[in-house]
Amino acid sequence: MEESSKGPKGKWILGSVALFALVIGLIGGVLLTSAAGATISSVGAALRSVSLISQSQSRQAATSPVSAGASRASSQTETMYPTVQAAQTAGPAVVTVVNSIAPSQSGQGGFRHPGGVIPQTPQQQQPTAEGSGIIIDSDGHILTNAHVVDGGSNYQIIFANGTKADAKLIGKDTYSDLAVLKVDGTMPAVATFGDSSKLQPGEPVIAIGSALGDFRNTVTSGVVSALGRKLDGQSGTQLTNLIQTDAPINHGNSGGPLVNMRGEVVGINTAVVRGSSITGDAAEGLGFAVPSNTASSTAQELISKGTVTRPYLGVSYQQLNPQLASFYNISAQEGALIMEVIPGGPADKAGLQKNDVILDVNGQKVTEDVTLSEVLLKYKPNDKVGLTIDREGKQNSVDVTLGERPSN
Repeated sequence: MEESSKGPKGKWILGSVALFALVIGLIGGVLLTSAAGATISSVGAALRSVSLISQSQSRQAATSPVSAGASRASSQTETMYPTVQAAQTAGPAVVTVVNSIAPSQSGQGGFRHPGGVIPQTPQQQQPTAEGSGIIIDSDGHILTNAHVVDGGSNYQIIFANGTKADAKLIGKDTYSDLAVLKVDGTMPAVATFGDSSKLQPGEPVIAIGSALGDFRNTVTSGVVSALGRKLDGQSGTQLTNLIQTDAPINHGNSGGPLVNMRGEVVGINTAVVRGSSITGDAAEGLGFAVPSNTASSTAQELISKGTVTRPYLGVSYQQLNPQLASFYNISAQEGALIMEVIPGGPADKAGLQKNDVILDVNGQKVTEDVTLSEVLLKYKPNDKVGLTIDREGKQNSVDVTLGERPSN
């Protein structure tokens, strides 16, 4: 992936996800991919155990119909509990996504699960991975996570009332961990998006999704714990500007909505931190969601083009801080330390080299709080940007024409 950030590593434990290659492409958001039981490394000073939250299983999907939310709550209860009304508003547009994992092409006599080969026996059905999603328009487009649909050969949607429909994949964006599926027919409901930029810490929210793949349209409640969080993976991808919530999020919730008290979707539930890989301490209430503003714009681009266009510099880098600067004996105390320059990429053509430190882009400083990836996301392919770099203690200015990030 591009503009990848490398650093100290901890372990991520993932849902149904497939590792993708480090080709340094800009991140609108992660993602952090592997399969159930597989591990992936996090980047940064705090090392954590993290799960992407789809549910992987080697069985057929359960078929019992499930209603959405608390659909028979009394009007008095709705008045007393805004969460009930929010669940009733958003619940009918929440679906279960069943991903039938593609058969193995490795010749090892089994099915290829994103985390490895699952041997086929007479007692086993084709393996499936289950997650959640939301209906985003009357045309039948359904938004979910990229790691929910990864590795799939066929997709099925189970609506809140238990009815089923086959779906086709319109497009996915690994860097934001978002994907769009489409089903035919009349939609039972369409989700309404809220403005995630107006969220505030402490604001109440609910999460809706197919917990463990079986408990469909499960509603949990909590608050917005923090905004602007980041999560990193060993492939170099980085989810940025995430919403942190303490609403309980479980395996199978991937792709389901985070909803405000007006019943508006303000986020797409994506990952949960389970604990520290260093101390072994368990964590509670550390869920993360892609903001609805990011999800909505990404979905529209996937629907119109099948892919998401982002700028491409063609480097992998390590975010610099004083400790790393001392370790590497570098005079610069912050910036993006280039670990690799992709041959033939924009950075290579502009003369950037390994061990250069990118200090700023068009005058905007690159820091731990504002990474190179985040800065570059403000630009488009073919934009010309000016970089200030530190090379062996001397500062230089370099102009680079950004390319287009390779498809994932």
